Amino acid sequence: MKLIRFGEAGKEKPGILIEEKRYDVSSIVTDYNEAFFEDNGLEKLKKAIESNTSFPEVADSVRLGSPVARPSKIICIGLNYVDHCVETGAAIPTEPIIFFKSTTALCGPNDDVIIPKNSDKTDWEIELAFIVGKKASYVDEADAMDYVAGYCLHNDYSERGFQLERGGQWAKGKGCDTFAPLGPFMATTDEIADVDNLSMWLTVNGKTYQNSNTLNLVFKIPYLVHYLSQFMTLLPGDIISTGTPPGVGLGIKPNPVYIQAGDVIELGMEGLGSSKQLAVAYQK
Repeated sequence: MKLIRFGEAGKEKPGILIEEKRYDVSSIVTDYNEAFFEDNGLEKLKKAIESNTSFPEVADSVRLGSPVARPSKIICIGLNYVDHCVETGAAIPTEPIIFFKSTTALCGPNDDVIIPKNSDKTDWEIELAFIVGKKASYVDEADAMDYVAGYCLHNDYSERGFQLERGGQWAKGKGCDTFAPLGPFMATTDEIADVDNLSMWLTVNGKTYQNSNTLNLVFKIPYLVHYLSQFMTLLPGDIISTGTPPGVGLGIKPNPVYIQAGDVIELGMEGLGSSKQLAVAYQK
């Protein structure tokens, strides 16, 4: 299945995508949130679809929101592609680097990205994200995929000055409003034949900057579920973003390239659709 949420920001309804057509399932689903995943919602929704239940169609012109509701946490993995480590001059991690994005950064896949106040180093990062399907604590790696509900396209926007030049942890450059556009949909695990071999791309104003494949991940999803669950309980609906490949603005030599108001950022991943954000300046 492919799950979508549609409608005005903050008032999204749950839907599904079938053969590129959108359908409203709000008659049987409240939202794609922690309670939905915890209550075996995916299986119940699948049975409803298979029973030929008729759902209202949703126009393509209706805004898409994040395919999952605001979760308890958004966890990101830093420096998880070897060649991205090289371009940024960082050592290849021996254990996953973890940071959090604020849940208020979450937005729709095609919403505007707001360049923060006092920012001059806003950057892009295409990433594969996965959604936790059930409560996970001290999970064995061999069992880890049982805890994954599905996958999404994610752009982990970053303000490099805030992240790297302001002291402390990375989170202050990662959690700005609109810095986590997710979707267009969440694909359940059965929709993706090989999550470890998905091509991905990102362009800015039509120029390709990132072009890679999840083959190049240092730490794969099963290990990440296992590893993260040693330090915290993962809750249903939590978003885990697995890191970005090379080609970010920070890594461009000799002069980094950063997002300016009016820039158009487009990205896509095999099996997970594409998204498009227009960069706009912060306005009070």
